Amino acid sequence: MKDLRGRNISSADLRGKVVLIDFWATWCQPCKKEMPGYQELLNRYGPRGFAVIGLKLDIMRDAEEPVLFARKIGVNYPLAVAGDDLKQKFGGIEGLPTTMLYDRQGILKKKVIGFEYTSAFEPEITRLL
Repeated sequence: MKDLRGRNISSADLRGKVVLIDFWATWCQPCKKEMPGYQELLNRYGPRGFAVIGLKLDIMRDAEEPVLFARKIGVNYPLAVAGDDLKQKFGGIEGLPTTMLYDRQGILKKKVIGFEYTSAFEPEITRLL
């Protein structure tokens, strides 16, 4: 798929990495609070094989233009729109934000529906790296 900036996102590029998938929306205040923390984790652990992908839900109209929204909150990891087919591949999304952490083999290790502090993910990320 292509991200919101037109760059390609491929599952092949994520193979062998610890990956955090974050489902978000511009109108979601908890998402806005969480996302900069995920950027900090990426800055810290990206060189060790950690990746973050943000998947924007399109169930409601955007509160603001998504790329500007991301820039304003300091997020530069890949962001893409999650259509219904992609949401189903992740087992459906019950609420926002929803964050999923996968190990290097692509196995789901942690799933959180709703806001969670970055510090709750960091120990698991470091363990998986």
